[in-house]
Amino acid sequence: MPKMKTVAAAKKRFTLTGTGKVKRKHAFKSHILTKKTTKQKRNLTHTGTMSAIDTPAVKLMLVK
Repeated sequence: MPKMKTVAAAKKRFTLTGTGKVKRKHAFKSHILTKKTTKQKRNLTHTGTMSAIDTPAVKLMLVK
């Protein structure tokens, strides 16, 4: 039986915490930053956790 491979895109974007939650970065922080306010950019800097609905799908992509 062949091994299951992780999805490379998910591997680059998500990490698992010790308790099994999925950490993610916020969107809209990579380019076109001149029109965004400093407060908006600062709040997008912090990492967030994946919603409970999407977590099983991401864990399946990470094969954990």
